[in-house]
Amino acid sequence: MDQKQFRVLILHCFLMGKNTVQAKQWLEKCYGDSAPSETTIKRWFADFKRGRRDTDDAERSGRPNEAVTPENIKKSTKSF
Repeated sequence: MDQKQFRVLILHCFLMGKNTVQAKQWLEKCYGDSAPSETTIKRWFADFKRGRRDTDDAERSGRPNEAVTPENIKKSTKSF
């Protein structure tokens, strides 16, 4: 499960009135070691308490991340 899907589940817990401890317990019960950390859950709960309802990554300044693909590797080796 990816981060965005976990964020949706964290939002669901928040909207259901669960606290961070209950959310963490439920996510660990369902997803084991792949569940997000308590710190991550607390941070998202804090964002949701401030009114945030989207689960997308926030915009960041700087260069965007690029995936490592054979095409990108060819581009970078051509420049040398």
